[in-house]
Amino acid sequence: MLPGTIAKTVHWAFGQDIAVLPRIFDDGITLAVMERRLDSALTLAVRAQLCHPRGLEWQWRGAPGPAMQEDLARRLPAPEAGEALVEDIGTIAEAMAYLFSTETIGIRLRTLEGAMCPRFHVDNLPVRLVSTYAGPASEWLPEHAVNRDGLGAPHPHKPDIVADPGTIQQLGVGDLALLKGGGWVGNETRGLVHRSPQPAPGERRLLLALDPG
Repeated sequence: MLPGTIAKTVHWAFGQDIAVLPRIFDDGITLAVMERRLDSALTLAVRAQLCHPRGLEWQWRGAPGPAMQEDLARRLPAPEAGEALVEDIGTIAEAMAYLFSTETIGIRLRTLEGAMCPRFHVDNLPVRLVSTYAGPASEWLPEHAVNRDGLGAPHPHKPDIVADPGTIQQLGVGDLALLKGGGWVGNETRGLVHRSPQPAPGERRLLLALDPG
């Protein structure tokens, strides 16, 4: 967490209970994070997928439920060890559908060996949930540390996006983070600025992303 000296600019909410996630509906909040640690069964399931030589890139768009979980289980590199992971993603998807009153969820689960979006940016959609099961988790910037004139496609005449590199924040492995984007009505110029970190050589990330609707 950031020092209390900048409390007046806080636009994030962190907590260890799922009740923190609805804070994303607050006008001043652009990041709501349920902090959690993966239990041993889930950790072993994740490790089994990452130890398999085959990578994973699974997508689903539709209702969460048994069909979604069955499709995911079939696509896992190590399905015989993936039960805890499938159950966890099923629970998260159902919670997301309930929170945003939708029957349709877009889900992506993928392994990454490089930074998917290495440049700080804002998602052009209302909201996205991200969770890193393994590897370095997503990085984000508090608003006071952002120079928004630098966002968008890189250009030699654009200023640096990061006004103060010492303020770069990072989520934890296992955290469930709701990121409000520029597509959220009333938040068009205040979407959370974030990026994918660069894994160390030989390291793999397992990243989950969910979009409601």
